[in-house]
Amino acid sequence: MKKYLLEILMFSAYALFAASWVSGAMLTPAIQSSFGEEGFANATWGSNVITIAKIVGNLAAAGLLMRLGAKRAFTLAIVLIAAGGFGALAESYSGWLMSRLALGLGGALAIVYFAPVVLHYFSAQERPLINGINAAAFNTGNLLALLSTGALSVWLGSWQSVVTLYGVMVLALGVLWWLSAENFSLSGGGDKPQEKYGLKEGMREGVNWWLPLAYCGVLFCYIAVFALFPLIDGFAVSSSHLSAVMIAAGMVGTVAGIIVTKRYPLRLPVLRYAGLALVIFAALMLVSRNPLVAYAAAALAGFCMFLPMTALVTLPQELPGMTPAKITVTFAMFWSVSYGVETALMYGAGLLADISGEPAMAAYFAVACSASLFVFSFMLPESGKKAEVTAEKLEADNAPA
Repeated sequence: MKKYLLEILMFSAYALFAASWVSGAMLTPAIQSSFGEEGFANATWGSNVITIAKIVGNLAAAGLLMRLGAKRAFTLAIVLIAAGGFGALAESYSGWLMSRLALGLGGALAIVYFAPVVLHYFSAQERPLINGINAAAFNTGNLLALLSTGALSVWLGSWQSVVTLYGVMVLALGVLWWLSAENFSLSGGGDKPQEKYGLKEGMREGVNWWLPLAYCGVLFCYIAVFALFPLIDGFAVSSSHLSAVMIAAGMVGTVAGIIVTKRYPLRLPVLRYAGLALVIFAALMLVSRNPLVAYAAAALAGFCMFLPMTALVTLPQELPGMTPAKITVTFAMFWSVSYGVETALMYGAGLLADISGEPAMAAYFAVACSASLFVFSFMLPESGKKAEVTAEKLEADNAPA
């Protein structure tokens, strides 16, 4: 039962990280007002520092795990996430931004540590389900913030109370984690010597580059739905409605992805066809002037965006010789490179919109970039094993009794 308790604690901590991030973004006008700040560029720093912290934190995650062990490393992640909530008590805007930096670092560490814990505690048959659930953690927190932030602000009376509440809840999870967790061998077995496998070794393996390059365009498209689309006029329906539909359909896609990954032995076809369908439906969502078609396309795009996530994070866990140490480095690079490229793509989308004078070009660019999953799936190794029927078995089955 311990493994399920640890999974619940990890999932909840990352979901609350997402909720704290999104609620902070939603409360930006009130936050700026309380600190006497103004300006759109100034407002973006609340999210920008989190993104920067995630890039740095992802790269540091593997080294911290090797030095601290799983128990202390994830405890550190939880404490940093909680600090993001207690930053509401800061006396200056710079202090608030520092708390957002801590929040981003904690989230970066937490998401990387999902993989070694899952690899250690869960069997190959259980991993698709657990990976799929973990892939939905950010969406769960995102949805929680979207549905509750307004009501909590009215009920608690201030943005500080809302943000601090998230910090208190995360800290409570940290206490439970500390009491329940344990360190385990990162080499894949207690009788094996501790393996030296850091970023230097990880950067030499092609799969550690192809994985984030496959995902970065999908991540960019996902963030663009919330960051870019609301700035663009001319959609058949409100961009906020498109976002809500995509999130809801994404939750359904996550469940479908778990089922597909458990029942279908191969990973690449799922990535390839879902990636291609994502581009088609997202493009249809943008160009359609029929509200019903736009809603349907948004739902199908959200479904296809999250359908392949379970297969994507399961694939590296199934590679030969994979250990908790190796998988930590793989996902450290995965998230760091993904967010790094996504940040560059987001900036490029802004430049494209400014140069062309057409904000809609940024949305089209985001959809085009989502093709990365389809394109780079051809560079990834197949980790699943299709059941093969040998000639000898056929002959044996057809032989007379």
